[in-house]
Amino acid sequence: MIINEALPDKDECTGSLRNVLDALSVLNGKWKIALILSLVQSSKRFNEIQHELKGISPKVLAKELKDLELNDFVKRCVYPTTPVSIIYEATDYSRTLKSLIGELSAWGEQHREKVKQSMRKQS
Repeated sequence: MIINEALPDKDECTGSLRNVLDALSVLNGKWKIALILSLVQSSKRFNEIQHELKGISPKVLAKELKDLELNDFVKRCVYPTTPVSIIYEATDYSRTLKSLIGELSAWGEQHREKVKQSMRKQS
């Protein structure tokens, strides 16, 4: 806790809340940020993504990829081969999330034990 730091006023809180809700509206869900991180590392086929993200069902993966594509975070590239090849890749827009993903990663590492305990309680 930081002592002597002024609390934000009502307008700042309202603006921050609106901004957070806007971000969460396009990044909500268990898999979206993980998908973006996976594709920022390298472009992948559907099965490669599913293999990398253990636990995601094909139905959920297809929906999440479609949502990310609609919001310009992911690009779906179709190659006219036999059979057709579809490759998913991160867009430059998704790379704007680099610092956010870094902060989430750092927070997750710092609070890993507490998160694990909480998850055990929910099971």
